[in-house]
Amino acid sequence: MKLADALILSLALALIIIGIHQTMTAGIGFSYSIFMFAVALLFWFQYRRTRAPEKPEKKSPPSIKKSKKR
Repeated sequence: MKLADALILSLALALIIIGIHQTMTAGIGFSYSIFMFAVALLFWFQYRRTRAPEKPEKKSPPSIKKSKKR
């Protein structure tokens, strides 16, 4: 996971926690935009993970065949 992915995921989780707090104190109407922004960040995180290039398998270096000396 890259640093940007970790930041996006952390920010989304922090917004969910803030949204839950706002829901309990002020109601869902006030926290709706916070939840929608958190969901958008989660979608962005998932998009980045699916579009990330897969790591190529490590190829072993070609073996060098020594010729037999006569």
